[in-house]
This record gives sequence, structure tokens and C-alpha cells, in this order.
Amino acid sequence: MKRHRRPRVRLMSQINVVPYVDVMLVLLVIFMITAPILKRGVKVKLPQAAARAIPNPHRAVLIVTVNAAGRYFLDGHPVTPEALEQRTRRLLRLRPHTPILIRGDRAVPYQDVVAAMVLLQRAGAPSVGLMTKNHGH
Repeated sequence: MKRHRRPRVRLMSQINVVPYVDVMLVLLVIFMITAPILKRGVKVKLPQAAARAIPNPHRAVLIVTVNAAGRYFLDGHPVTPEALEQRTRRLLRLRPHTPILIRGDRAVPYQDVVAAMVLLQRAGAPSVGLMTKNHGH
């Protein structure tokens, strides 16, 4: 009885990395384009405090900035006190549970930050949070 020999098939166990390299290059280009855009903003030196993070950071947050000169900025754009109140009122009509935070420069008098809080509460904000820089323990 004659045995038939089957030809042995060798399996190649290599990973094709070309698609991964393509994806990485696309991501690199995207990050190179968006990084300068993300750095645009208002320069403020936040006061330091040991505080807990916001419970749900994925919700849309309205950020009001008071710079060292006492000027108001809404999400990075300069606004007058009247425009701040009007835009906040409109936003809260559309999304009533939007968290509102104030970034006050540490050189700003407390009175200017309180004035911003009053404007936001007149616009219908149920509560306003203050942003600080966490110095850690």
C-alpha cells in the first residue's frame, strides 16, 4: 500500500502593518492641523486650589473668562456684559442644564468675578462654578 504524501503548507504568521502606518500618518496630519487651533484662547493665570473635578466633563460647558483687565470672554471671544447676559440667556433656553464655569484671572478683583456671576444668574443660570488650577497634594 502506497501512501500519498500531501504537500506541506507553511502558514505565514506575519502582521501586515501597512494599513496601520497609513492610519497613523493620517492621524498625525490631523493633529498637526488641529493643535494650533486648540491653543487659541485667552491668557489667564488661574488661582490654585485643591478642588474636585466636574462630575461629567463630557457635557457641553459654557466657559466665561474674566481676564486681568476685567474684560469678559465667552468661550474665548470678547463680549460686553450685555452681550454676555443675552447669549447666556439664549443658550440656556436651548440647553437649560448647561454647566457654566467662570475662569477668573488671579489678578482680577473678586468684585469683577462676582459681577460676572450676577450677570450669569440674571441670564437664568441656576448655578455657576469657578475654575481653578489644581495644585495637587
